[in-house]
Amino acid sequence: MDYTKPSNTPTLENFWMPFTANRQFKAAPRLLASASGMYYTDVDGNTVLDGTAGLWCVNAGHGRKRIADAVERQLRTLDFAPTFQMGHPIAFDFAEKLGRIVPGGVAAELDRVFFTGSGSESVDTALKIAIAYQRAIGQGTRSRIIGREKGYHGVGFGGISVGGLVNNRRVFPQIPADHMRHTLDIERNAFSKGLPAHGLELAEDLERLVQLHGPETIAAVIVEPMSGSAGVILPPKGYLERIRAISQKYGILLIFDEVITGFGRLGTPFATDYFGVVPDLVTTAKGLTNGAIPMGAVFASRKVYDGLMNGPENAIELFHGYTYSGHPVASAAGIATLEIYAEENLLTRAAGLAETWQEALHSLKDHPHVVDVRNLGLVGAIELSPRDGAPGTRAYDVFVDCFKKGLLIRVTGDVIALSPPLIIEKEQIETIVSMIGDALKRVA
Repeated sequence: MDYTKPSNTPTLENFWMPFTANRQFKAAPRLLASASGMYYTDVDGNTVLDGTAGLWCVNAGHGRKRIADAVERQLRTLDFAPTFQMGHPIAFDFAEKLGRIVPGGVAAELDRVFFTGSGSESVDTALKIAIAYQRAIGQGTRSRIIGREKGYHGVGFGGISVGGLVNNRRVFPQIPADHMRHTLDIERNAFSKGLPAHGLELAEDLERLVQLHGPETIAAVIVEPMSGSAGVILPPKGYLERIRAISQKYGILLIFDEVITGFGRLGTPFATDYFGVVPDLVTTAKGLTNGAIPMGAVFASRKVYDGLMNGPENAIELFHGYTYSGHPVASAAGIATLEIYAEENLLTRAAGLAETWQEALHSLKDHPHVVDVRNLGLVGAIELSPRDGAPGTRAYDVFVDCFKKGLLIRVTGDVIALSPPLIIEKEQIETIVSMIGDALKRVA
């Protein structure tokens, strides 16, 4: 079957789509058939400019031959091998190469890599490592995790527990966790360019929760350095530094969720580098393989890793893992992705485009219903005022309008979120902003 052409088969009914209003979508589907560079092509042959790097993951652009060739070679050489009490060279090779570009640089020693299959798995892995570490060093009473309101840490039971998006949490049981307040403050920080000036005091929520629960009960605190899925929420100046200081004061591990910010999104290899704040664990996925093959990775500090390397040498130190941890084909895709990043300087390219991106986004300030514009690196958000009694519908209508005109954006509630591939050119930035501006006027 040629999926590049419209077809009434197979039926849309069998695929239960994730994070999608299934009935609404299947009544008017939007189907992408192919992709190359900065563009998708839909099943009707229309070109669609990718303003979201797929889903925050295709940092090097679509259709990379080097990645496809590496995947094909690996499939023909070794399609799968177990990593439980066994190994295969390419997973170790990939981990070693990642060890050269670790968050915070080599001096940070975040170079012990645990492979997973996704960002959600990376988060649950990091939470389990944190609790296991505390127990291994004699701090077994530390089992509580501190997250943050509006945080998104995937959809595992651990991730939804520490996350702060109510729709992801309301019907599911959770592990012991508490939450700091989020840092979105439109009243004081609307239309900030880069990091907002107000809100540093919100970091003191961690101190307050320590006093509420007792430091001896808290294993770790997890935050996104920049919250993506909740609508691009930025940390106030000095906020992450204060969170780090408080966590160190009380022996609490700090976890940065860099599933979105990892691999060049902010103009540095990781947000850890951008902010100059080094955590104990970093979760990644998405840009790890350019979205080509599902994979995630947790970067652990040597302190954490070494803390678990005790007991008899024949004893398993961490009873945790996945069938696809260090999958050979995913590892091949990851190595090829790192080569592209290095040869094209994509891990730092966003820094040179950040000002152009910022000014273009803020040119939408006076468009209908725009109440805030936020930006950092090559990430942006345009927040719209909600319609009375129908929150989320205005941004969704902009999303549909843009797609029909040839632009893919992402919306969450009434926030338009943007994160284009890092290969974007200035002319394409102008196109994205122009198309959104026209859509805002039409939807208004």
